[in-house]
Amino acid sequence: MAVTRYGVINIGSHELNMEIYDISAANGIQKVDQIRHMVPLGKDAYSEKSISFQVLDEICKVLQGFMDVMNGYRVNGYAAIATSAFREAENNTIVLDQIRVRTGIEVKVLSNSEQRYIYYKAVASRQANFNKIIEKGTAFVDVGAGSSQISLFDKKRLVTTQNIRLGSVRLRERLRGMDLEMTDKRRILGELVDNDIQTFHKLFLKDREIKNIIAVGDPLVYFVRKMLGNSTTEWIKGEELQTLYHRAMNTSLSDLADKMDLSVESVSLLLPALTIYKRLLDKTNAENIWIPNVSLCDGIAADYANKKKLVKLDHDFTEDILLAARNIAKRYMTNKSHTQLLEEIVCMIFDSMHKYHGLGKRERLLLQISAILHDCGKYISMSIPGECSYNIIMSTEIIGLSHMEREMVANIVRFNTKEMVSYERFQGHLTEKAYLIVMKLTALLRLANAMDRSHKQKLNHIKVSMKNQQLLIVTDTKEEIMLEKERFEQKANFFEEIYGIRPVLKQKRGVK
Repeated sequence: MAVTRYGVINIGSHELNMEIYDISAANGIQKVDQIRHMVPLGKDAYSEKSISFQVLDEICKVLQGFMDVMNGYRVNGYAAIATSAFREAENNTIVLDQIRVRTGIEVKVLSNSEQRYIYYKAVASRQANFNKIIEKGTAFVDVGAGSSQISLFDKKRLVTTQNIRLGSVRLRERLRGMDLEMTDKRRILGELVDNDIQTFHKLFLKDREIKNIIAVGDPLVYFVRKMLGNSTTEWIKGEELQTLYHRAMNTSLSDLADKMDLSVESVSLLLPALTIYKRLLDKTNAENIWIPNVSLCDGIAADYANKKKLVKLDHDFTEDILLAARNIAKRYMTNKSHTQLLEEIVCMIFDSMHKYHGLGKRERLLLQISAILHDCGKYISMSIPGECSYNIIMSTEIIGLSHMEREMVANIVRFNTKEMVSYERFQGHLTEKAYLIVMKLTALLRLANAMDRSHKQKLNHIKVSMKNQQLLIVTDTKEEIMLEKERFEQKANFFEEIYGIRPVLKQKRGVK
């Protein structure tokens, strides 16, 4: 059985991590080796908003060593990623270029939603445990260096996912500037966390019953195993974590570092993370906590294996992204019936035109999300819904989408009702290629939206086909659709400009 050897490099906020995997259909994803090197990247990035050249030099030396190791393993491919510290550093473009020039490594900076989605994928790849635990109310809690992501599941469905700017490095650096005794710092740490956790509880938890917490992150796994004296445990009760939290908070940093065989620096990152988990536990009264020993590198490897069809993951990750979008639409009280019909029609048109648009599954997903969110701006303004929808989407992270993909969706929605401009006049951050995709998908969304102009879902039994250089859309509705036909003809002109194909809407004979 063929085995693919794959490497993943993660430039984190306080360490560089490289993991090597063997991937095969027979044995799944097996970790072969792991190397870590501490680098205080987040200390500069979060406080100074830049990465110093001294830190850059150290990063490049470590990365070159990682490359030597991967060459020794003869990997078939690798990925190099960076997370929140790079996102916040204002000189990240220069630093990324220097890394590429000095080491030959192209580093991809993950957006927050991509990073959390990848971590989530790492846990979901542990399919037996994950699928079982999310049958009941579950909070998936990912405490990172710069922020925390809390995703709520119920009956195997993603209910909501929210990002909170509470991270272990960010909180530690905020406290460092305060000339206080350790007991006071811990009290203030609790107050900082409480403010955001209480807001999250008020807006999203309310009376929702949470039975389980999935807690991810290396520090917590290591802490629990050390404190319990069990090197393999992954499950603990809620009251056990409460006890461990109080033990940690009543122990000096130096004593805790000795007990856990870690540096004081590492332990100082653990305490903010523990505080976040503890406060969330107070709000949910969760009975069970699952602490799977997974890393962001594991998620990258699982994502690679899944995309290359080397390993099959049963969980439907695409549906989770769509559910996140639908929850946003629900929050802004969009017309559910209209949106469902629009989503159905726009996907039918997309699927019938592969030969003409040349786009794939990912672009189809962006189109679906655009259909779901196209009217959310009406919650703010009925007169400029496109602009308001754009602002909502750009201000709301959608788990699983990169920042550029989110900007593409926001612009598709905006240009659904606003005149589209040439790329030269476009004021945004999209590449020319991405903007061309926006134009193509906007033409599809406009056409589909015209078919329910009245928002009364008059069209039914719709069939879409290509015939004689025409996009033929046939419906057997008996409703009067004069308004829909008029709007369809208006939107058909832009569609024809983009694709060189004339769309035609027809009612079957015998129908009005």
